[in-house]
Amino acid sequence: MLTVLVVLAAVAVAASLPYWLPRVVVALRMRIFARVNGTEGIPVPGPEYGLADWCALYEDPAADGRSRGAGLSDLFWYWLAPGPEVHQEHLEPGDRYAEVARATRRFLARPKPDLVAVTTGAARTVLSDVDGPVATVRLRDLMMPVWAEVYHRLVFDEPCPPGVRAAIVANADDVVTALKCCGLRHMDRRDRLTGYLLDRVRHDPPRHPLPARLSELDSARYLQGTFFNTAVVQMSEAMTHLLLAVAQHPDVRRRLVADPDDDAYLDRVIDESLRRYPLFGIAHRITSADIVRGDRTVPAGSVLCFSYPEFHAAGLADADAFDPDRWERESARSMNFLPFGVSANRPCPARGVAPVTMRVVTREVLRRFLPYSSAAHTRSVPNRGPCLLVSRDTPRPVRLRLAVMRLRDRWEDVARSVTQLVLGTYMVLDARRQGLARTYFADHDTQGRPYPGACPVTGDRR
Repeated sequence: MLTVLVVLAAVAVAASLPYWLPRVVVALRMRIFARVNGTEGIPVPGPEYGLADWCALYEDPAADGRSRGAGLSDLFWYWLAPGPEVHQEHLEPGDRYAEVARATRRFLARPKPDLVAVTTGAARTVLSDVDGPVATVRLRDLMMPVWAEVYHRLVFDEPCPPGVRAAIVANADDVVTALKCCGLRHMDRRDRLTGYLLDRVRHDPPRHPLPARLSELDSARYLQGTFFNTAVVQMSEAMTHLLLAVAQHPDVRRRLVADPDDDAYLDRVIDESLRRYPLFGIAHRITSADIVRGDRTVPAGSVLCFSYPEFHAAGLADADAFDPDRWERESARSMNFLPFGVSANRPCPARGVAPVTMRVVTREVLRRFLPYSSAAHTRSVPNRGPCLLVSRDTPRPVRLRLAVMRLRDRWEDVARSVTQLVLGTYMVLDARRQGLARTYFADHDTQGRPYPGACPVTGDRR
């Protein structure tokens, strides 16, 4: 009898794993990260500075540092390598950042009809490969080739060869997989894309001039980091959240399918997706001077950590609800909604491009398929967005498939959470050991110039 009870208890514990183990492992992982990295950073909102301080601190001219002096930078540089020292988002303010930012804006400054044409062509090229009356996909995996195609066309003004598209996807997938601690870095995958871009810079450069301050190799890495890492990853994540929300809200799906030309409603769905699942988690800035807020002072050299999820949720009683109709009652001004950052402090350069292109891709997907999903939908979406795409020409029942998807996703989360714990701990320790940002700024000034006595090639001091 005792043996039977032990077996039943073991079965009950095993069956309950998907419901509690991932949360426990995530909490443990965060404690380990804090232990390794320390408690660097002033959270906003937080105990010292609340919601009312969020924009004021973020927009302050002294909140202009990005990498130098923050332990967090070692980790982000590690994840974004190669070339984090020329990645636009991680350049320190100054002439080099201004020149790089201008180059990025030139690439993205396309008239709306051009953006629509480029994105339509890219989406149709990729979506034509999805076959069958019911296709089981991971939305992030489906979207990455779309945005690889889009940004190759925006940068080089030509369609992306299939082999190059595969290299861009391998690079972007490796970056975001490491960022989510679901896998280790594979620098060979990233170096293949660097090699292609370096060859293009030397022999067949983009249609717009590249920053004159950058070497050929740094120019290739600038293109890689800005367009083929960040842009591809962020837009793929944005579309994963959007399509997953549509797949899990039948009323939204029906309304979009019934009236595909209703721009106003689609824009509300996009805004609600960006509100509920912000692309940025924590944005950190290092203060270059004291910032005074009333009787409190943020000392120079402080690391301010701005939480987008907390900011977007603040002031809403139903912040966790996905409700596009709230945008008929509210506006970005009446809510805490800044999906692309503040205009006074490094706003996302694609803030004018993203909504237009997201609208195009959403319509191209819904023109062919009805999306359904029963998988977990979190901001970090480490499961890559499992989804069923049901052909609109030959619809099929999907209830059983959705039940299987739900069960499989929960059990995958158990293994994935343990993987994230182990690999995340290793990468945090390895990033601290390598100290990419710390070492770089020990030998270079904020504009990337080697200090006197340093090797002009490597920057290492003699």
